[in-house]
Amino acid sequence: MGLFNDRNKNISSKTEVPVWFMRQAGRYHSHYQGIKKDSDFMTMCKDPKLACEITMGPIRDFNFDAAILFSDLLFPLEQLGLGLSYKSGPPTLEFRLESANDLKKCKITTPSLEYYQFQKEASRLIRAELNKTKTLLGFVGAPFTLYTYAVEGSHKGDLTSSKLGFYDGRFQGFLDLLIPELLTEMYLQAEGGCEAICLFDTAVGELTLPDFKEFIIPAIKKITSEFKKVHPNKKIVYYSKLTHIDYLQEIQDKNIDVLGIDWRMSLKTALKVLGNDYMIQGNLDPSYLHYEWPVLEKKLAQFWQPLADAGLPLNKWICGLGHGVLQLTPESNVLKTVQWIHDHCQY
Repeated sequence: MGLFNDRNKNISSKTEVPVWFMRQAGRYHSHYQGIKKDSDFMTMCKDPKLACEITMGPIRDFNFDAAILFSDLLFPLEQLGLGLSYKSGPPTLEFRLESANDLKKCKITTPSLEYYQFQKEASRLIRAELNKTKTLLGFVGAPFTLYTYAVEGSHKGDLTSSKLGFYDGRFQGFLDLLIPELLTEMYLQAEGGCEAICLFDTAVGELTLPDFKEFIIPAIKKITSEFKKVHPNKKIVYYSKLTHIDYLQEIQDKNIDVLGIDWRMSLKTALKVLGNDYMIQGNLDPSYLHYEWPVLEKKLAQFWQPLADAGLPLNKWICGLGHGVLQLTPESNVLKTVQWIHDHCQY
């Protein structure tokens, strides 16, 4: 079934809640590891045939209801000339935005439509292979999350320098460079066949609500409105980590179709408060997938039963994790969890 299509009915005339996981194609998966032993991460992302094969692995092995383009959210930083590298493992940059003057070092040497073609071509290959009943998701990094990488080199720490950048010109200056890049990525992924584009904002929960309202929401709304002008029938998913319900209530963006939530937020509350305006994606704790199956099965039942009994708009729910699949997650638990959700999360 697709995430956004009319849900397929099973023989008892009930509808299954669809499911996909962030990072479902990743290091925990033996299929991914088998490809990685003969390649490197940058090549795996930029070779459309490899990206297609990695993306399709978890669809074949675990029967998720959506595939998500195998790529990385940091590629705009390479395009902006910050010297992105994965040679040491975690991503590194040649320089960071420690002052507003560092913005002058950012140089685009390749036309953006040319640079991001690898994502369009990978999307095209995936969409051609993917069953028509399943959804293809593209994704980009949301502005604040990419900004914190450009400033801090990671998402770790208190992000004080990033917050100071709201007032010294770095944030706005970076957005002026970044937003055209994000829109180009989104356009090309959509043209390649992605039915929806995810905006991933893993750092934004470090902000206060007033800063979220003042600095983040306007940037998100600019991106979503410009994208929908070009692709009005494509969907937009906005995932934010560590945000609370009052943050999400403040977004009020008619161009966002799905809000992704992490495992700290009550899914029951999110569906009740936000379900009239958005679909809700989430939000199992990724650590659950490390439990022995009898414990995990009990956790899944505890997760599902309050939802089933609450009269919630379950047609507005896409089941998933509150963040990505963790490294060393047992593949058998991924398979059993997806099957359990298909078998039990019905309405």
